[in-house]
Amino acid sequence: MKIYLDTIGCRLNQSEIESYARQMRAAGHTLVGDPSQAELAIVNTCTVTAAASADSRKKIRHIARAGTKKIVVTGCWSTLEPLQASALPKVTRVIPNAQKDNLVSEILGIPQEKFDLNLIAREPIPGARLRTRAFIKVQDGCDNKCTFCITTIARGESQSQSVQDILNDINAALQGGSQEIVLTGVHLGSWGRDFQHPKKLSDLVKLILQETDVPRLRLSSLEPWDLDEPFFDLWSNPRLARHLHLPLQSGCKDTLRRMARKITPESFARVVATARDAIPDVAITTDVIAGFPGENELEFEKSLAFIEAMEFAGGHVFTYSARPHTAAASMPNQVPYKIRKTRNEKIRNLLAQSSTRYHARFLGHRLSVLWERATILGEHQWTLNGLSDNYLRITAQAPKQLWNRITPVLLTDFGENGLIGKICKSSSPELSNPINIS
Repeated sequence: MKIYLDTIGCRLNQSEIESYARQMRAAGHTLVGDPSQAELAIVNTCTVTAAASADSRKKIRHIARAGTKKIVVTGCWSTLEPLQASALPKVTRVIPNAQKDNLVSEILGIPQEKFDLNLIAREPIPGARLRTRAFIKVQDGCDNKCTFCITTIARGESQSQSVQDILNDINAALQGGSQEIVLTGVHLGSWGRDFQHPKKLSDLVKLILQETDVPRLRLSSLEPWDLDEPFFDLWSNPRLARHLHLPLQSGCKDTLRRMARKITPESFARVVATARDAIPDVAITTDVIAGFPGENELEFEKSLAFIEAMEFAGGHVFTYSARPHTAAASMPNQVPYKIRKTRNEKIRNLLAQSSTRYHARFLGHRLSVLWERATILGEHQWTLNGLSDNYLRITAQAPKQLWNRITPVLLTDFGENGLIGKICKSSSPELSNPINIS
């Protein structure tokens, strides 16, 4: 059977869809990159914002129009709105999050223990989302009660994957050629707390670096209150990417209190200062919500000033979207949509400026880049686009295809989509000189 896989939303959704791909291949099925070629499609949906829910529905309709005969839907949106999901064209089954780890087993009627994944590498999924980085699910669910968050309702309580399952997934990804592993979860920093003998995320990171040959290991979003000072000692290993994504959500303590966030601007600033002291040139990115209920002009100005002071390397800005069943949806003093959008734009502009300043620091420096896209321009001429370990988007030209390879690059200029570089000869970014590759 020909299978088409797609996902909307977070890295955790991507990790899950990659696992489905491996199981389908183990069962003898073929993955295709175009829904028009598929007999069955699986869509992993998202509902973190109203726009994400709309994108999920749009994706399913697009796949149905393309000619796929059957569509199986899972993920956060369909878990919360199963009747709406079932009513969409060609949808034959809706599998809630609580059952999604057994999705392939249920669809194919094969007991989970019958899947032999030992010889099946974790490879990039065909199609437009062809990825070099492998997203590894190490944890699901969340025990926090942030008042804006629908994901905790859709995903349930925190649950950690076992060490052995994680190592197996990572080794399968390395076998499939992945050069970068990204650890992901709903509340990544809580990994191991629910074990009979509790462990810390730092224990897992140390073990992965010790037990595998992963060239580059990256951590996805981390709540700042989970990070103590010894945590940053992990970066003594150069294979751990110098990038921390720390969601702030607001720079005003009163807004944070209504959000039920376990931080204050002061405690967040201390975590950032500790990270920058411990990790040279670390990129710190963030998430911010614009127009949370009750956010007046004074609160917004305080938040804006704090964001400016933090000098983030980049970030995502979300216009507040009232999600059903969340506490924030029924709070008084909902901010008018037009004001929310205006505040979103102001925060985006501020983050763009600090991101440009962070990028500019590396002009004339050499960094290792994992090439994620390679576009042929002509004979012996390719345009490459990729990411450094500290999450800088970099473009370069080369006389050969270097997709999914890590090479040193000298950064020379700014381009439309990030920095421009020249590929270097040596495998050591610190010692290399730019050359023309042949």
